[in-house]
Amino acid sequence: MKAKQKINPAVLSIIMLGIGLQIAFSQSVILNLIVTLVSLAYLIYCRVSLKVLFFTLLVALPLAFGSWWSFLVFGTGDRLHNAWIYGTRVYSYLTLGAAITLTVPVKELLLSLSLHLKLSPTFVYGLLAAFNLFERIRFQFKHIQYSAQMRGKTYYPWQPALYLRIIIVALNWSGDLAEAMTSQGFSEGYERTMTFNDRLPFWQWVLCLTLILAYFWAAFILRPW
Repeated sequence: MKAKQKINPAVLSIIMLGIGLQIAFSQSVILNLIVTLVSLAYLIYCRVSLKVLFFTLLVALPLAFGSWWSFLVFGTGDRLHNAWIYGTRVYSYLTLGAAITLTVPVKELLLSLSLHLKLSPTFVYGLLAAFNLFERIRFQFKHIQYSAQMRGKTYYPWQPALYLRIIIVALNWSGDLAEAMTSQGFSEGYERTMTFNDRLPFWQWVLCLTLILAYFWAAFILRPW
């Protein structure tokens, strides 16, 4: 079965930033709903788990309702319109961001940004190293708690002493990580050989520019409700 062709992560990032910035200044409920529906359609097209998608939308419901209610009760001017603007804006931002976070792995996103948008390779590999340490940090978190319990102490997640110990461990790891990267031939500022292949058709750049300009025209010239 032929795999569905997704939008390149670099292009998807530009679309998210270009439209997301304009949403902050747009005063249109209709456009917020359109962005939400189009983003949801793309997520379904990419076969994102419906359970994960439903849970994500459900978690954001109190935030959207809180924004809607606060502007409806305490707002000034056209309170009903403003309430719907800010209520639907929560979901437009949520689904727009989910179009990247739920469809593109972190490694693929960072390498694509480095390849197509010239993001610093040092910054990219540093972030990748940090993300790869998450599982070890979670293990260390439990290890510190168990060690403290053997000494008759209990560390709770809200206690600063627990995070201080994790920071100390992470600082020790940073030195080991730097040595490991150097031993693998990594040198800051030098050109690197890219083995990552990321196809980016020209039509996707056209799509990106079209969507951003279309939103600008609709939001600031047409200005629908």
